[in-house]
Amino acid sequence: MGDFKGKTVWIVGASSGIGAALAAELDRRGAKLVLTARRGDELAAVNRSLGDRHCIIPADVADEKALAGVADNIGSMDSAIFMAAVYTPTMLEDMDIGTARQTVEVNIMGALNFINAVYGPMRAQKHGQIVLCGSVAGYCGLPTGQPYGATKAAVINLAESLRVEAAVHGIDVRVINPGFVRTPLTAKNNFEMPMIMEPEDAARTLADGLLGKQFEIRFPVKFTRLVRFLSRLPYPLFFKISSGMLEKRANARRG
Repeated sequence: MGDFKGKTVWIVGASSGIGAALAAELDRRGAKLVLTARRGDELAAVNRSLGDRHCIIPADVADEKALAGVADNIGSMDSAIFMAAVYTPTMLEDMDIGTARQTVEVNIMGALNFINAVYGPMRAQKHGQIVLCGSVAGYCGLPTGQPYGATKAAVINLAESLRVEAAVHGIDVRVINPGFVRTPLTAKNNFEMPMIMEPEDAARTLADGLLGKQFEIRFPVKFTRLVRFLSRLPYPLFFKISSGMLEKRANARRG
């Protein structure tokens, strides 16, 4: 895509955070949006802030038939962007298995349901863009980051596989790996978040990246490079550094 003007873009997870900010940014750039999230009232509020110019279709990403129905309702689309996610920071020893199951259901199965909904139609039209939101949390296993980090590692892996398979059908696949962005999800953290971005800045960077040529769109650049470097260290050094992070986070939890 050369630009977003007149393009049909489906954003799943558009009711808050980066998804809502991206909706505002793409609206400013002239896109025709379809906005989906589980919370219909929040979706309606986002659309009102954009002048009620766009289509809102509530759906739960855990419901494969509902997502497929939305895709059928949209018809031809230029870009489909999966931003939905849940996150509960915890030590593994304190993990609630029900919460962990929901994290897997939304972050991984939701992404698979989304791909299942859009891949067939895009193959038929022989063009389109599929975008999955991972995270730098998926680069490596860090303290208090599970099971969220594990699900985001899976999303990155999924996007890498899909990129190769989809290319032969003329479909462009991208992965987004944000660092810390000020959203309702990161508001759950009680530790210092280096180089945290505002969602509007993240949305501008993301929109520019979707028009570029790079498979991975990551921001802020300095922080994401740092985490990528950390993930490539020899394990003894990596575990020594992550142990220091654990101590800092434990101190933060104790107040």
